Amino acid sequence: MNAPSSRGGASVGRLADLTPIEAGAVMYLRLWGDGSQGRADAASDFEIALGADQGQAAMTTLDRLCALCAHHGRRPLIRHGLGCACLGADENCFAQMVAAASEGAREDAMMMASLIVRPDFAPALASLSEELGMVLRRMTTSMQMPTTGHHIPTAVLH
Repeated sequence: MNAPSSRGGASVGRLADLTPIEAGAVMYLRLWGDGSQGRADAASDFEIALGADQGQAAMTTLDRLCALCAHHGRRPLIRHGLGCACLGADENCFAQMVAAASEGAREDAMMMASLIVRPDFAPALASLSEELGMVLRRMTTSMQMPTTGHHIPTAVLH
């Protein structure tokens, strides 16, 4: 996590209290933000759970969604570390957006998207959130969320 006083990084809960879709959204946001190894782990998870073609499509969705947040965000999203049990405020907003979109609550997803990115990019973010949410829904209903043994840096406390 960036500096503890950074806006959006304040702990607002615990990952254990989230639904599987919400927790998956946070986990994959953290993996994507962790760089090339994290992204490779995410891609591997998607391929294991969904097969090669659908796994690659899911990774493309994650890439587009996170890149949109990174390049057109109102400010940088603050993430906690992979092994952190805390849930940051930004992560919670991201998770709620993806979960709402996966349930067809497009207006709620759009509202949360407008908190993350500029208003002109909120519709695209809400749409990508729906795609990722549906992927996570398929993964959680068909089996347990896979893990490729993500390596958690020992220096990361949060």
